[in-house]
Amino acid sequence: MKQYKTDQIRNVVLLGHGGTGKTSLCEAALFATGAISRLGRVDDGTTVSDYEPDEIHRQISIGLSLVPCEWEGHKVNLIDTPGYAEFVGEVKAGIRAADAAAMVVCALSGVEVGTQQVWAFADEAKLPRLVYVNRLDRENADFARTVAQIQAQFGRKCTPIHVPIGSQEAFEGVVDLIEQKGYIGEKGATAEIPGSVAGQVESYREQLIEAIAETNDELLAKYLEGEELSVEELQQALRAGICSGAIVPVLTGSATKNIAMPRFLEAICSYLPAPSDRGELPAKDASSGADVTLRGDPAGPLAALAFKTSAERVGKLTYLRVCSGTLAADSQVWNAGKGAQERIGQLSVMRGKNQEQVSQLEAGDIGVVVRLSETATGDTLSTRERPLVLEPISFPLPSISLAVRPKTRADLDKLGPALARMVEEDRTLRIQREQDTGETLLSGLGESHIEVAAERMKRKFGVDVELAPPKVPYKETITVGGSVEYTHKKQTGGHGQYARVAIELEPLPRGSGFEFVRRIVGGAVPKNYIPAVEKGVVEALQEGVIARYPLTDVKVTLFDGKDHPVDSSEICFKIAGAAALKKGAAEASPVLLEPIMNLRVTVPEANTGDVMSDLNSRRAKVLGMSPEDGMSIIDAQAPLAEIQRYATDLRSMTQGRGGYSVEFSHYEEVPAHIAQRITEEAQKQERG
Repeated sequence: MKQYKTDQIRNVVLLGHGGTGKTSLCEAALFATGAISRLGRVDDGTTVSDYEPDEIHRQISIGLSLVPCEWEGHKVNLIDTPGYAEFVGEVKAGIRAADAAAMVVCALSGVEVGTQQVWAFADEAKLPRLVYVNRLDRENADFARTVAQIQAQFGRKCTPIHVPIGSQEAFEGVVDLIEQKGYIGEKGATAEIPGSVAGQVESYREQLIEAIAETNDELLAKYLEGEELSVEELQQALRAGICSGAIVPVLTGSATKNIAMPRFLEAICSYLPAPSDRGELPAKDASSGADVTLRGDPAGPLAALAFKTSAERVGKLTYLRVCSGTLAADSQVWNAGKGAQERIGQLSVMRGKNQEQVSQLEAGDIGVVVRLSETATGDTLSTRERPLVLEPISFPLPSISLAVRPKTRADLDKLGPALARMVEEDRTLRIQREQDTGETLLSGLGESHIEVAAERMKRKFGVDVELAPPKVPYKETITVGGSVEYTHKKQTGGHGQYARVAIELEPLPRGSGFEFVRRIVGGAVPKNYIPAVEKGVVEALQEGVIARYPLTDVKVTLFDGKDHPVDSSEICFKIAGAAALKKGAAEASPVLLEPIMNLRVTVPEANTGDVMSDLNSRRAKVLGMSPEDGMSIIDAQAPLAEIQRYATDLRSMTQGRGGYSVEFSHYEEVPAHIAQRITEEAQKQERG
């Protein structure tokens, strides 16, 4: 692939609901530009962009993929992204690397939940965009109905620039409303506009010219005076309107039939912005802390954003978008955020899984480099002389956790490094060690998300794991105070064992933890044995007295005891301290505690009643509710045990429109009937 200048590059992220045909659209673009000689199919696992085994098996996109192609003097970097909500981290990364978006909508199903979500992401990133209505060849496909849905959802600024010729099985091409020409077949041969679509062409063209004229005062005056606007005037104003976000053109075609692909590529090159058109990009000078602005200028200071990391057997692949300056192969760069120098060896451009070496990447281009030692997703590469830091990518927080257990001893030894590599690759994954249960938790955006991560660990690093719902980290506490004494006495041949301790137990306010107080007078317990008593008490706290969960919020006061000049030892007093704690706690009306989480749920107003009812069934306390942009924000507190699968259940209740965040709040006493069940289960596990 030849080198391209910044103004010849188009970076376009393909966005849409799952199953709308984004991957097939990439495949058709590659075929239309001659990059591949035959069209691959998602169903056959033969597409360029879905090349990972888990993508082929599931027949969905899981990670973003780069698909560069060349069209009439331009390099079009298509970024194929997943359409399923659990892999939205890849969507966020793809949006950050792009200058424009192509929203892919199915002509059968129209605007879906995923369409609305990615539209909001594109709004947030201020990305110019077009809409591509795909699958016009399918049964029940309806272009006019789909356009009406798009305009109802996203406004009248969404206006067709193409009208289909034929529909469903008879679909054969499109009419370009600017040029007023028909294009049919795979090659896009010019044709007369059929009389059957003349009315639709006239209606949509009037809408389009009106939308274009409203973005330009000079054209608006000519339009209102009834003057004919030239093709060149319309094209220039349309491009300006798209780049400013005032117009969103609607195109159409069929990716799998490869119909109207030249029109799609032509629209990208003619109407969507080059990297140099995107305006100023905010950054920080790491040496001074000053805010600076960058432009897509190959002669400017180097600033390359690492927007994706892929852990491969051959080493780490880092995907870079050069935002400013020029990145050369065999060069030294500076990671200001990490304060580390990195060596750029070979530079490549990716096409699916295949790499093609290049000597440099100019501002606006996208490529990969292998084996950077310090750089992670979101980092900026610049020069030591001009250390720059771009704003990192904002990824969603995990919403569900599963316990990860190695299947064999060999897997245990490799588990830690493999998990670290997976989290480095996917910034929406988190690892944590739950101290109270001893489990390693892998958190993600859904069960499928975590299952895919586990499959990739096995395939890439040879680590086989089991996934299971995590144990709830219950705790125990006491509700009344009291004192207890315990004597440890054992006589065998030679020295015996002897220690007596007397302790007081008091409940503490929730969240206080554990407090140990010494109130010994007259040396009843020698000073050198007191730490052993405390150690025994602390160890016994970890085992509890109801269901072997840790005891907390307890004050233990050692106030008396007795030693033996020959038979006493530290181990004796440790044993006595532990036994006294267990005996005293068992007599102090112990109860079980459960973690309570703060929950903020955002749902469409239409689903509010169902979600509130569901929260009540989960023993949640609703603290408040407020409306915001057609959504309801519900603040609640709920037991962790009741919301461990909430991500999946909320998605089902709201057809994927709902979301939530969760954080730990406090511990509360478990209701008696539930505590009894938990205790019985714990005793059953202990027995067997």
